[in-house]
Amino acid sequence: MDQRVTCCVTGGGPAGMMLGVLLARAGVKVCVLEKHADFFRDFRGDTIHPSTLRMMEELGWLDEFLKLPHQEVQRLFMQFGDTRVEMADFSHLPITTKFIALMPQWDFLNFLAEKGRTYPGFDLKMSTEATGLIYDGDRVTGVTAKSPSGPLTIKADLVVAADGRNSTLRAAAGFVPENFGAPMDVMWFRLPRLPTDAADVAGRFEGGHIFIMIPRGDYWQCAYIIPKGGDAATRAAGLEAFRKSVGALLPFDPARANDIPDWDHVKLLTVAVDRLKTWSKPGFLCIGDAAHAMSPIGGVGINLAVQDAVAAANRLWQPLKEGDLQMSDLRVIQSRRTFPTVATQRLQLAIQNSVISKALKATGPLKPPGFVRLVETFPFLSRFTARVLGLGFRPEHIAQHIRASNGR
Repeated sequence: MDQRVTCCVTGGGPAGMMLGVLLARAGVKVCVLEKHADFFRDFRGDTIHPSTLRMMEELGWLDEFLKLPHQEVQRLFMQFGDTRVEMADFSHLPITTKFIALMPQWDFLNFLAEKGRTYPGFDLKMSTEATGLIYDGDRVTGVTAKSPSGPLTIKADLVVAADGRNSTLRAAAGFVPENFGAPMDVMWFRLPRLPTDAADVAGRFEGGHIFIMIPRGDYWQCAYIIPKGGDAATRAAGLEAFRKSVGALLPFDPARANDIPDWDHVKLLTVAVDRLKTWSKPGFLCIGDAAHAMSPIGGVGINLAVQDAVAAANRLWQPLKEGDLQMSDLRVIQSRRTFPTVATQRLQLAIQNSVISKALKATGPLKPPGFVRLVETFPFLSRFTARVLGLGFRPEHIAQHIRASNGR
């Protein structure tokens, strides 16, 4: 089966869906390929930061979006031993949405899919996996894919790889990211949350242990940080030992850790921090995790990916619509998004090295690092950290033409 579109986006995650919807809204014929049958994945990133919420507002969708089930978080805390510090206070942000929305990612993606389907040029193909690139000389001119109905060939003026940190098309293009390393992996699981529990996101740092709790309605989404590659050893020590370690870090009855039923309910996130030196070649562009995998520190990965998508849509809608896409258009996107990507990764790497690595190696009580003590001494600094975390280093705005368009 053959198909022709103006832009083919591979990967129906936040970057791919946002780019597809925005291009279709601007009147570009776009096809998004998602290899799974639905968007339901457990323990995907569920943090919708103020920068992304502001984009919903710019599109006129914010009120409808916030009707979806979510929790609103205005403050983030870190605890070292008995010292608890408010590290970010979003209530002072200079925007309407002064909070992080905790929302299942599948709800976010389904919302975008429903909006995309209102535009005549939007085509979302589920259960369809891109398998390779099509070339004409040195220019990418389309993708091959496998679908429920059999092999599929999609020709396009532009192919965008938004298929994650293990991107098939990035590898097919010969792009290899530079890996900056990470000292940890994350074990995700849920614990019941009672009405009397706190409603704040908190990270606890003890000698040899890091534990993060995120309130999600009637349950806590918990992140137990382990040394890189330590998953097998942790599981080999047994479930009871794991429950005991978790229980010692809980701010309430340690026995609640016994609600972890088995290892099948503990999912591993392998942490990586990497970045491509070159994001594009003629007819081809990488965005989101395909261009730069982020550490889970700050939960900013989704929002960096969405920012990439907005920057790409702002620059590309017109040359795509007019059939005049140039390599310079693709280079501009990397040029614009390099600073916020590099700045965010450097901040994450500094935290990994100065806080996380030391905490995981420590055998005794931990003292708060210098920057935490500074925020404790000068609480107004929590507004600065909230701005960096909530809006990023170079927040994007959706172009006026896209805001005003109706898909034609």
